Amino acid sequence: MRIIKNIILISLLFAIILASLFFGEKWVRANVKNQAIVYNSQLNPTVMIPGSSANNHRFDNLVAILNRQSTTHSLLRVQVNEDNSISYSGRIRPNDSQPYIVIGFQNNSDGYANIKRQAKWLEIAMKFLQKRYHFNHFNAFGHSNGGLDWTIYLEKYFNQKSSTIGTLMTVGSPFNFSEKSESNRTQMLTDLIKNRSKLPRDMTVYSIAGTETYNDDGIVPIESVLSGKYVFQKNVHSYTQITVSGNDSEHSDLPTNPQIVQLIQRDILDGRGQKQSSNPVFNNH
Repeated sequence: MRIIKNIILISLLFAIILASLFFGEKWVRANVKNQAIVYNSQLNPTVMIPGSSANNHRFDNLVAILNRQSTTHSLLRVQVNEDNSISYSGRIRPNDSQPYIVIGFQNNSDGYANIKRQAKWLEIAMKFLQKRYHFNHFNAFGHSNGGLDWTIYLEKYFNQKSSTIGTLMTVGSPFNFSEKSESNRTQMLTDLIKNRSKLPRDMTVYSIAGTETYNDDGIVPIESVLSGKYVFQKNVHSYTQITVSGNDSEHSDLPTNPQIVQLIQRDILDGRGQKQSSNPVFNNH
């Protein structure tokens, strides 16, 4: 009888040891995975959106210029298709904490209705990217309608409980479409103003306008770009309006304008523009 009890005790002990080894290995694997996620959360990409009729190769030249002038970063191109599926090319290198991600849309047509659809597609892309690469902080850059996509996304779809945005830089973005009078507000501008209280309060915003002819950048009236102040001013941490002129100030040339490249380097990549004051500021120069 004693021998049987000893055999049972030994068997139980052996089973406990095996269970400990099995679950211990699973815990180690899970812990390693969690540590990898924590590590990847240090990722702070610059996510770029082009304007109408442009695809996810729109900023290839801009990224090449930035990489020549400073630390070289990865480039990942993403496309959201009309059926909500996603395709992508390029890769984010290991240990690259500030990669560039360019999001384009299969349907890149103009018009307020389609811009609202693009904002929804942007949400789909951001959820995909954050799940795949495990980041919760990013900076945003939008040229032309790309800045409108970002603004609608931040008002309507951005989850402030799980993510943070440092800087939003819009370039030549027509917040009032082709209107030259700020008193003639389009439906889009009216909606953006209506929902501005939902913008992330800690965000730093730069709105850049080009003035090829002192009145516009050849396409977008400067008054339309400057109408962004009604959306952002006093609703985000800081809001700055900047006007560039001279060479490369035409609408399509703005992303590679030397002054704008310098602003991206200084205020997004180096982070010097983020949380620069305790109160919202407004500059127009």
